Amino acid sequence: MRWLALLLGIAILGGVATVVIALQEPETPHAARIGSTSPSEPSPTPSNTGFTDPCGTFDTNMRTPYAITGYWIMPSADRCNWRRQLEEIHKVGGDTVVRIGFGLSPRSIDSEGRILEAEPDDEGKYKPDARYGHCVEDGLTCVQAAERDLKAANPGNRVSWSFVFRTDEQYGDGVFRCPQMEKKIVVGDRVFFRLIADEDGSDDATCDFTSKGKGYHLILVSAGATDSLTELLDLGDRFGIKVFPSLPLAPRDPTGVTRANPRHIGTLTTLTRRILQDYGTRFAGRESLGGVYQPFELVIRDWADPENVPTLQVYAEQHRIVEQVLPGKPILVSPYLDARKRVDYTSTPAQVGEGFKALARTGVGIIAPQDSRGTGKVGLFWPNWKNQPVDERLKPVVGESTYGTAYYGATRDYYRAMYESRLELRDEEDIDVQLWANVEAFEPSATEKCGTQGTRGRTDKPRLDTAVTLVGPYVSKIISYMWSDFFTCGSPSLAEDLATDWERPIAIQAVREKRQIQDGLQIRGYHLENVRVTLSWTGLETPRVVDSQSVGWFDGQPIADLPPAVGQVWIPVDWESVPPDAWVRVEVTATDGRKAAEPVYYHNNG
Repeated sequence: MRWLALLLGIAILGGVATVVIALQEPETPHAARIGSTSPSEPSPTPSNTGFTDPCGTFDTNMRTPYAITGYWIMPSADRCNWRRQLEEIHKVGGDTVVRIGFGLSPRSIDSEGRILEAEPDDEGKYKPDARYGHCVEDGLTCVQAAERDLKAANPGNRVSWSFVFRTDEQYGDGVFRCPQMEKKIVVGDRVFFRLIADEDGSDDATCDFTSKGKGYHLILVSAGATDSLTELLDLGDRFGIKVFPSLPLAPRDPTGVTRANPRHIGTLTTLTRRILQDYGTRFAGRESLGGVYQPFELVIRDWADPENVPTLQVYAEQHRIVEQVLPGKPILVSPYLDARKRVDYTSTPAQVGEGFKALARTGVGIIAPQDSRGTGKVGLFWPNWKNQPVDERLKPVVGESTYGTAYYGATRDYYRAMYESRLELRDEEDIDVQLWANVEAFEPSATEKCGTQGTRGRTDKPRLDTAVTLVGPYVSKIISYMWSDFFTCGSPSLAEDLATDWERPIAIQAVREKRQIQDGLQIRGYHLENVRVTLSWTGLETPRVVDSQSVGWFDGQPIADLPPAVGQVWIPVDWESVPPDAWVRVEVTATDGRKAAEPVYYHNNG
């Protein structure tokens, strides 16, 4: 996803051992029931069924809720497009959107006070950045005007470094700490904000610019003519959707663009504090503000010395600001996984489990690891599939290979390891972090161009269903990167496929369990009421078919630590007839004949 976002040209990148299911998997608590206390509780139902605005009439009824309930969305100049997107997301059961944002960028200034581009042109020259060239005051560039005003307060003052930040939001007065030196600058239909940061990152509340001359950092924000976040939150209120706006993305380390640059922590935290203070002033009590998104992506691994990892240092500082200024609003982070054996610096499931703990200690409230199937860095397979050839769509990434040769583990291995780490953090360190899954809705390479998504192509619903199955019993919510354009391109689009096939059953786990005095199998998943269950294993001539409506038992009550839509069905099984060590293939079929895209497996080892 990192390289996908780079291809988009966005200023940001957005951002175990063999699996044995059932008895060998750590079970999600099946006896405990929850109601409104679920950590993945849906947003409140919209108060009305429709509303009209300049973009038309919009329906707020939820009609076809799918297992994925959150989506990334892109900034859009067409605000009616945003309205259409949130309506479509709501229709397929979405209650969460994560907003891609922008990055803080240190810039050089030429002799005429003009801000230069971040990258040189083909001739190696840095040209003036036209976006910030529009910012002028009293015939001076905004950089020159800032230095003039600083020197007027004390001749020893100077702008020692300049930074720019682009956004389509517009802030209120809460973004200013020192209004005598900071201001909103309107030039025609363009809006800029001038912020002044202390060199040491202290963001001095005394605003004393006169008693001692010193260097300051200028942060020049190119803002929107209107505030996009206000509009998104208004739509969120209408549709019952939580919005996670992006924190400012940290500048990248020039010696390694996958790392955040700790040199600029002070300026980054100043900008973060100012923006969040403004959010706190303007959006206090807004139900639709679900939290904030940390957009700087990193690969999750077992760091030898986490406290000295630059990106984690930046995380900790930024997250401390969120805790201070927006208490109670969780930080969402979405690291990626890399399980490829033939690539350096990848990680086993056990190593990722340790990395999960280090990441949680930076103060995040929600960790939603990318399943990394879309990039081909992790495969969707079961332990008894290790000797099978990889999916054709993975071959551009791992070549002609088997799953066991290509990867240290499967999606399910990694999420189980992180689930176990989550429980250990809760029980041993009193750190309660939510584990979500970010299912990538694209393929490593495209056969057709999908909007602005570069070389990636959209996936299909069976592959999405499979991903939902494999992250299975270890996550409390499933979200996806990203709505536009992967869910909206093509005909029919993936969104349309979800709307027409949303009730297809999806099993996520099979557990051997007694009910009263009878032994059997409990299957968890989506839309399992009245399903027909088919059991098979190697050596069985005729698969066994069980009608759960006739001889089974269905419970649709929410299950602790799982998405609220997950239910469970129990069927009787004569385990004496099942060979020891057999991998039992469990397939579920709806009453209308639709079969789940992916079976689950139960390993009969006990």
